[in-house]
Amino acid sequence: MTATDGTEIAYSSVGEGRPVVYVSGWLSHLELSWALPEERAFYESIADGCRLVRYDRAGCGLSPASGRPPSLEYELEQLSAVASTLGTDRFDVIGSSMGALVAAAWAAEHPESVRRLVLYGGWVSGPDIAEPDVRAHLLGLVESHWGLGSDVLTDIFAPDATAVMRRQVARYQRASSTAETARSLLAMSYDLDVGDQLPRVEAKTLVLHRAEDRAAPVAQAEALAAGIRDAELRVVPGRSHLPFAGDVHSLVAPIRRHLGLRTLRRGPRALTPRQNEVAALVSEGCTNREIATRLGIDERSAEGHVERIRMRLGFSSRAQIAAWYTAQGAAPSPPK
Repeated sequence: MTATDGTEIAYSSVGEGRPVVYVSGWLSHLELSWALPEERAFYESIADGCRLVRYDRAGCGLSPASGRPPSLEYELEQLSAVASTLGTDRFDVIGSSMGALVAAAWAAEHPESVRRLVLYGGWVSGPDIAEPDVRAHLLGLVESHWGLGSDVLTDIFAPDATAVMRRQVARYQRASSTAETARSLLAMSYDLDVGDQLPRVEAKTLVLHRAEDRAAPVAQAEALAAGIRDAELRVVPGRSHLPFAGDVHSLVAPIRRHLGLRTLRRGPRALTPRQNEVAALVSEGCTNREIATRLGIDERSAEGHVERIRMRLGFSSRAQIAAWYTAQGAAPSPPK
């Protein structure tokens, strides 16, 4: 898939049914984000009953840089390229963080194309989401020390995440783009203003926000909802800006309801056979390295299994997994 300037735009889809286009925030990487258990679980929860389409904007993840500076116009060109692959004239759009502004602008420019619109963690005016000295500090940090910059921003974006998850997110952010691209996109997010576009949004809109979002003040969500005719504003508890950190169900449930998708049961507690094996070893006190050795897999795979089990059971620690497994009276663990 190519944008109007010929730049290749990588995209992927999961699920079947009516298309829902997901416009990501600042940085993305289709493969590495899918490998993160929490983020993958978030996407899969939305994709149950629909076709969720994600893409990497130019210069991020699997999409090469174009040489063009970031701009709202270029963002809309890339989204147009994605829309051209859907095989339908109307689709739903979810915009997260900076992607919420892109999604809102698209809905204003192409009202005939958007059936339902969800804006999560967004804002109306970039200059209003942080003080000038804070913006300058973060931009300088990303530009001069991308490693430290990604760590600091991850801590701001996901204070409710585990230490393991924050390390993984920071690592894949650094793998998603160069420091120059990351800085340029962050600067654009601070400059964007969609106040003039909001009155032209016609799609039924849900504005969703966490009450104590550390990256985007809830006042901006209120301004978004006020600017769109008949928009529904839903503020849920939480501090994390990343939608897959913290209480994910409080976001997934209203998103699915707004899109007309069936309600999912919270926290399905059935594990796969392999997950049961891993849970058994966790209950014995095995480390990830010991689990990997016992099962003949690499340590990173073992870590991923533990994280998926934790997500599926709705737990925050290995101790909870161990206690749950013991309480189930599950089958014995694999032989040594």
